[in-house]
Amino acid sequence: MSEKNVAAKVFDTIMSIPGMNEMVRVDLKISRKNVLLLSHLIEKGLLLENDKSSLLGNITADGLEELKNLSQECLQKAGLVELNDKLLSFSQSR
Repeated sequence: MSEKNVAAKVFDTIMSIPGMNEMVRVDLKISRKNVLLLSHLIEKGLLLENDKSSLLGNITADGLEELKNLSQECLQKAGLVELNDKLLSFSQSR
């Protein structure tokens, strides 16, 4: 078994521990630059959803939706939604 498959199985096991679905409150203070970077990292990571050998390849549809919502919420709170959209359109047009 490859290292990626082992890592994915370990990650899946950790995610199934009782209490992992409980909501927690996280109070963050980060720069707008890091909010933008975090959003882009989440988006890039979500592209791996079909790669079953990756850690994110085994995430549920609900988990994917939660990550997308987290990314959008961070962008909204930082006032970066419009800038992020323009950056995405610029990178897609190339």
